[in-house]
Amino acid sequence: MQTILLSPITEETTASDGHKPQTGRLSLHAAKSPLKLSAPRPPTARAFHAEPYQLSSDSAMSFVSTKAAPLPSPTSYSLPSSSSRASLLESRPFWLTLYFFFNLGLTLYNKGVLVKFPFPYTLTAIHALFGSLGGAILARFQVFVPPRLKRHETTILLTFSVLYSINIVVSNVSLQLVTVPFHQIIRSTTPIFTIIFSALLLGKSSTRPRMMALVPVIVGVGLATYGDYYFTRWGFFLTLLGTVLAALKTIFTNVLQSPIPSLSDATPKSFLTQIYPFSILSQARLHLNSLALLSLLSPLAFVQCIVLAYLTGELDRVRVYSQQEMSGTKFVALALNGCIAFGLNVVSFSANKKVGALGITVAANVKQVLTILCAVMMFNLTITAINSAGIVLTLLGGAWYARVEYVEKQQKQEQQRNRVI
Repeated sequence: MQTILLSPITEETTASDGHKPQTGRLSLHAAKSPLKLSAPRPPTARAFHAEPYQLSSDSAMSFVSTKAAPLPSPTSYSLPSSSSRASLLESRPFWLTLYFFFNLGLTLYNKGVLVKFPFPYTLTAIHALFGSLGGAILARFQVFVPPRLKRHETTILLTFSVLYSINIVVSNVSLQLVTVPFHQIIRSTTPIFTIIFSALLLGKSSTRPRMMALVPVIVGVGLATYGDYYFTRWGFFLTLLGTVLAALKTIFTNVLQSPIPSLSDATPKSFLTQIYPFSILSQARLHLNSLALLSLLSPLAFVQCIVLAYLTGELDRVRVYSQQEMSGTKFVALALNGCIAFGLNVVSFSANKKVGALGITVAANVKQVLTILCAVMMFNLTITAINSAGIVLTLLGGAWYARVEYVEKQQKQEQQRNRVI
């Protein structure tokens, strides 16, 4: 067997086109360097390769004596498990803090705006309009990708938007038939209805420590809002209905943002799914993020609020008001109010997903007490000793509930780790 060898040509050769290749390249020109067949050489020769440079003895010794730098350890450089920003966005206290900040700010701001702009349905429509514009802008800058819903998913979202609008209407109408203290004490029972509907609709049961922690929260809100309790039968019914709708809205908000369970997930079956397994609630897990849910819900809520304002005759009064009393300052105030409402909607949906339906209702009760404290400082209101005791009791109950929720979460994570091991 013979091996074909190419010997390096170091002298300058001239090609047929007159150009001289650089020294040290292999010349494969047929006339100048024909291929030669030769016998096999000793193992020291390399086929198809030649060293273009020869090292002197000194440089060779220095090259051999030079020690290569040690390679870094594979564990010396590692990617961080999670950045501080990601851990902050996953933190429950972070979203609850933002929820309190935006909710308190919008509540106090609405109090000032409604004094000079007494049109609640139109104001709600403005909030929905800014939610639509904010969602469109964020989608334009690719902050999130708007989802494409199927027909049954669109039906679910439309049902939720109707529930959202009816909840606002019932709340506004009931406020005209009962006093504010009575309205607050009835609304403070929202966590109780949340527990009931979570068990009936989702099959989720609350532990005894959680239910015990709700007692001081509800009693505290009652003492903090203690005052002139006046109501009519129709007002009592509408206030109670608004509380039920608020609990349902909170549960639906959490369900719409929940992931679709796989077949291997051992999810508890609710009373509703056992009777009617193809109910709308059993198919309502769309796994939407807060921005996607807000961008889809806001246009529907805007249209519905405009229709409600038209049916109640509020749009005619708004038209007269805009012609006679609207000014640039009031317009800017309404625009700023809409921006704060957009921020509150984003934070509220995100906090609902992180904290859960029951946790967000407890946070809403604590928010009511904080609203009273801010109103006392801003509007020079007076509170009695009973009101002060209720404020303290509500804050302690909220802290107790947060502690119970934290302990249960740690126990659940410990059980999951033991199950994996």
